[in-house]
Amino acid sequence: MITKYISELVSYGKANGLIEECDEIYVTNRLLELFDVMEYSVKNENSDTKDLSESQKCENSEEKHKAASFRPVHEILEDMMKYAFENGIMKEDTITAKDLFDTKIMGCITPPPSIVRKEFKDKYAVSPKAATDFYYSFSQAANYIRKDRIARDEKWVTDTEYGEIDITINLSKPEKDPRDIAKAGKAKKSGYPACLLCKENEGYAGHFSHPARQNHRIIPVTLDGQQYYMQYSPYVYYNEHCIIFNAEHTPMKIDHAVFKKILDFVRQFPHYMAGSNADLPIVGGSILSHDHFQGGGYTFAMAKADYEKTFVIPGFEDVKAGIVKWPMSVIRLQGENADSIVNAADHILTSWRAYTDEDAFIFSETDGEPHNTITPIARMRDGKYELDLVLRNNITTKEAPWGVYHPSADLHHIKKENIGLIEVMGLAVLPARLKKEMSDLADAILNHKDIRADEILEKHADWVDEWIGNYTITPENIMDIIHDEISKVFVKVLECAGVYKRTEDGQKAFMRFVESL
Repeated sequence: MITKYISELVSYGKANGLIEECDEIYVTNRLLELFDVMEYSVKNENSDTKDLSESQKCENSEEKHKAASFRPVHEILEDMMKYAFENGIMKEDTITAKDLFDTKIMGCITPPPSIVRKEFKDKYAVSPKAATDFYYSFSQAANYIRKDRIARDEKWVTDTEYGEIDITINLSKPEKDPRDIAKAGKAKKSGYPACLLCKENEGYAGHFSHPARQNHRIIPVTLDGQQYYMQYSPYVYYNEHCIIFNAEHTPMKIDHAVFKKILDFVRQFPHYMAGSNADLPIVGGSILSHDHFQGGGYTFAMAKADYEKTFVIPGFEDVKAGIVKWPMSVIRLQGENADSIVNAADHILTSWRAYTDEDAFIFSETDGEPHNTITPIARMRDGKYELDLVLRNNITTKEAPWGVYHPSADLHHIKKENIGLIEVMGLAVLPARLKKEMSDLADAILNHKDIRADEILEKHADWVDEWIGNYTITPENIMDIIHDEISKVFVKVLECAGVYKRTEDGQKAFMRFVESL
């Protein structure tokens, strides 16, 4: 039976551009070795084409693969893993063990980095979009981007005073099996690769505390003369969600060079945006130890938001500057000269790093600990460079140990994690727990159950009390109502993260900083 699955996977690989005709036997033999199979019967598919020319055979083969209907690759892999487990080849059937093994299988049919990079380069000569279209399709075909898991994510869009806000409940990352957690805890710690973003992950076999990457291929990109690599996120929170990471394992830092690099990236890939998480805890990303940016082919709500007011920064008269109508505190720079924008951004960053306004509870540092930084996002718009600078501050107090400019405690039942780059731009990435909690909450509301009597749902009770009286609730509309109310919470989350509130006093304080420039 396994030979049938091997043949099916090889055919899938050929149809999706992972395997060249001349590599079919080589790849098949690698898979036979993996499954410890010594014999293989190959059906003679060329008997009816023996009188055709080589070019005609090739054309027929291509048409056959285009017309062929293949099962989704995760289904093929599932059958192969079932065989491997039943025959002692795969020792455990936990989620992590299966992820390690199915990636090893896909590694057998994934072409080497040199082939992928050459194809990308050839496509880039046609257009940057042709190159990324190829690379994104390849990453899906190789099952590096697991489309079956991405499809589980819940997504919706809600119209707000700031425009359409995107909400996702992230279900792509599988929950850890307790057996995996125990095994990972006992495993010997390795410093190779140094982190999940390092270039050494390309082709790495992985282990119980580090994902396998045999089907992972990265693309070199030069940014302002420095070596970076591009890859897609395995979890794809938005369209063509990519990560651009430094060739060296070096900490993240927001500075003049970062502005230059992300503008250089959108120059080379004008159909993509690029941004960086901030470089301080609480307001930063999850991997501050490795310099990286995030990009992709998606227009976020923040990008659609317009200037609320404009101003001139002395010495940078060729740059259009202004405050964006957004729940967070955003200064937008726009112009044709990238260097002017970079220098203006650096001036704003330097000023903000040192800026204190006690009346607005903005402190540049306390006890030597810096608090002010920036989340920058770059894009091209109508042939001009555009750079959004989101002002961030990570100060904490006894009353707000999680951060003053962080979701307040009454919002933690929906979102308590750090507000990083993706959320800043208007896309909520909410925890997987909410899917079941919201389903159970809908059932409790429809059946008039006591929400406070449920130890899981109790945390949502005060929130429900705030809005339940505003609706005539039915089984048909309950989930839409819950989704809308979650979206309103996320807007409040963003407003909490804004260092200058959208009040008269808050906007006056914002202008005090602008005038200091």
